[in-house]
Amino acid sequence: MEIKILGTGCPKCKTLEEITRKVVKENGIVANITKVEDIVEIMKYNIMTTPA
Repeated sequence: MEIKILGTGCPKCKTLEEITRKVVKENGIVANITKVEDIVEIMKYNIMTTPA
């Protein structure tokens, strides 16, 4: 499973990343979690607000 966390580094973005990593670990989910902070890259996903 591929999980991408889209966010520029605000406190909410950091919290989302922490919670995501915790839930994945606690549930034994095999996933590759990456953080996308580049606004140009985030815009490619048609995201209007972050975190996503």
